Amino acid sequence: MHTQPNSASNKVSAIITGATGMVGEGVLHECLASSDVERVLVIGRKPCGVTHPKLTEIVHGDFWDLTPIEDRLRPYNACFFCLGVSSVGLKEAEYTRLTYDLTLHAAGLLSKLNPDMVFCYVTGVGTDSTEQGKSMWARVKGRTENAIMRLPFRGAYMFRPGYIHPTKGLRNTHKYYSAFSWLYPAVKRLWPKHFITLRELGTAMIHAAKRGHDRQLLEPKDIIELAKR
Repeated sequence: MHTQPNSASNKVSAIITGATGMVGEGVLHECLASSDVERVLVIGRKPCGVTHPKLTEIVHGDFWDLTPIEDRLRPYNACFFCLGVSSVGLKEAEYTRLTYDLTLHAAGLLSKLNPDMVFCYVTGVGTDSTEQGKSMWARVKGRTENAIMRLPFRGAYMFRPGYIHPTKGLRNTHKYYSAFSWLYPAVKRLWPKHFITLRELGTAMIHAAKRGHDRQLLEPKDIIELAKR
């Protein structure tokens, strides 16, 4: 899928969800640092703890009812959807509610408010596009991807990272990453197309929103390539 330039100024105005998690915080960090991004709106249930001239924040406790903030969502031409939960300990019905239902509730509204928007969704390596495999999380993620790609967005891109190397200095890095960070240079040399950095993920999302890509399903090697463009 190729997108057209997103505005006369070709600048990205992005909505970010999940900014209090590791991935969302990293994507926000790249957006605030990028000259391609002119403004950012973060929506979350609690403050993200970041202040910046380009950043506006809406603390909104109920993602199932976005009606009170609809008008504030219209001026944006990209959404970087980094909100998600682990499937560990969850039955399929609950994981579906928190992954498929919640994501499509927000994405469906955004596609109606602004069909000119580019929607970037963070999934993961191993997501099952057939929706028929044995892995519960992979089926649900695949169903979510497929439904997003059917919405009338100007562009929709599914980002499927594997291991994500954190950005140094950010506050929401999972503790277990620190135990493995020293291994990253070695494994990156051995499997360069399977390990990405959080900086590459954020940069690739910005480039997808700004210039588009010929593939909607982006595996780690595609993310790395897109980040370099």
